[in-house]
Amino acid sequence: MSTGARRLFDDLRTLRVLVIHPPGDDRSVLEEQLRRIGCPVRVLWPFPSQLPADADAIFFLVGPETRSAGNWCAADTEATLIALSDYENPTALKMLLDTQAHGVITKPYRSTGILSTLVLARASSGYQQRLHNKIGKLEDAIKARRHIEKAVRILMEAHRLSENEAYEHIRSRATGLRVTVGEIATMVIDAHEAMDKLGFGKGLTP
Repeated sequence: MSTGARRLFDDLRTLRVLVIHPPGDDRSVLEEQLRRIGCPVRVLWPFPSQLPADADAIFFLVGPETRSAGNWCAADTEATLIALSDYENPTALKMLLDTQAHGVITKPYRSTGILSTLVLARASSGYQQRLHNKIGKLEDAIKARRHIEKAVRILMEAHRLSENEAYEHIRSRATGLRVTVGEIATMVIDAHEAMDKLGFGKGLTP
């Protein structure tokens, strides 16, 4: 077994699992199998109006209650969402797609298949979160780069510097003050905008 797969299985024993489903035999099957797997399990009904924040994996019934709950989507939580569906029709499938669930179990629920669905859903959820984090870092880097470029243009225009000279000025100030280049860029932009508002034109530099 690979290290990644072993980590996923080890993770199950500490996984806080929430089952959102009305009482009955179907819920009992889910509870019993999840406890056999070793997961700490709790159940909840009626359907909550908001995504619970104290669960790592949520098994939830897809139905009219889901729609009335409002925002119920994987994008709004770090928990792994596994949908429980008792019928397939266009309305149910639309609700299922809207939740962006990481996995689906259909009735009749059986003990076989719950473990594999949970493990695959956790893997999918983890992969999506890593992608989301990478995208966030890339977006931050692009914004920071544009911010620095704006500060460089301000210095070039205000002091007739070349692009390289303006950037080196920002970088050396950042080194001297032990702050990031982005923070110096913010100082340049803020000073420039403040002086513009006061009617002094080209502004100040840090």
